[in-house]
Amino acid sequence: MKKLLLTLAISLTGIMSFAQPDDELTPEEKAYRDSIANLNETNAAIEKSQNAYNAGIELFKQEKYEGAINKFSESIAADPNFTPAYYNKAIAENKSEKYGQAIKTLDALIAKKPDYSKAYFQRGRAYQGKKDFLSAEKDYEKSVALDPKNPKAYYNFGTLQFLQKDYESAIIQFSKVIELDPNNAYAYNDRGSCYRMLEKYPQAVKDYEEAARKNANLAFVLNNIGTTKTKMKSYEDALKDFNRALSIDAKFYLAYNNRGVTEMKMDRYTDAIKDFTKCIEINANYAPAYSNRAGAYFKNGEYAKAKADADKAISLDKNFADAYVNRGMAKEMLRDLEGACEDWHKAKELGSELGKSYKASNCSN
Repeated sequence: MKKLLLTLAISLTGIMSFAQPDDELTPEEKAYRDSIANLNETNAAIEKSQNAYNAGIELFKQEKYEGAINKFSESIAADPNFTPAYYNKAIAENKSEKYGQAIKTLDALIAKKPDYSKAYFQRGRAYQGKKDFLSAEKDYEKSVALDPKNPKAYYNFGTLQFLQKDYESAIIQFSKVIELDPNNAYAYNDRGSCYRMLEKYPQAVKDYEEAARKNANLAFVLNNIGTTKTKMKSYEDALKDFNRALSIDAKFYLAYNNRGVTEMKMDRYTDAIKDFTKCIEINANYAPAYSNRAGAYFKNGEYAKAKADADKAISLDKNFADAYVNRGMAKEMLRDLEGACEDWHKAKELGSELGKSYKASNCSN
């Protein structure tokens, strides 16, 4: 032991330094030296992983997702057991719509943490982004089974079912969100949309209005109230709701379009034209506004303008059935019955009942 005391020294960092050759060390001293070296290497790897991870978080906050993904990858490479890097990398990949990569990242995370509910939730989002709805549904079910008090999982599950037109099931999910998070305006709004799709309009309006009470600054909620009241033929009340939506967001082009549709139903064609024009000024690529304005011009007897707007709508959306119906009507009044029949035939092919009716009534074949 006397020789050991002479040859060992304590550094300022608290790590022991070995000066003698290996053949002068006892087996115990060699084992201790090796464990210290391994510890140093491990600490260096952990530090490198943490630094890369922190850099990734900063890039993520700046919405620089590609850079964040690279840093999280560096963090994982330095420390393959650091699971937060996997999770945040997957979120950045989802944000970047790199859904396939996110699924692979989350597969690796779930292999390490098979009971991590948030990993299943994020993988469900990735599958949903890839439109693999069956896999997404399984992951959302797993997520809520592992964490029954996470409203986000129920919310995404509900949106998935809405996209699949399973409105009754979606209502169950959004109701669960509301139970867990009673102030969630979006859940009330989306449950209202389910009721609207089921043509349960009074229930839809009730949920939309509750959403508006929870958050008075959501113009789209007021727009939804307006469109639902239009379906209920409460046109004057609908106009008030569109006005409220536009008082919150004067650039909300959908509210102008929908207010124009309501005015059309009230035979206020000049007002409707003004609103469709305003919609187009804000979003020049919104095909329904051109088609709707074509209909308003037609009602005003301005057939050339109606045809021009229908042309524009079709140039923006080749499969827009209503635009073919409206162009056919304009062509008929412009004495182009053959062209009108061609448009109504196309509208019929695209599934329009009006196109089918006009073609049957006005065309020989």
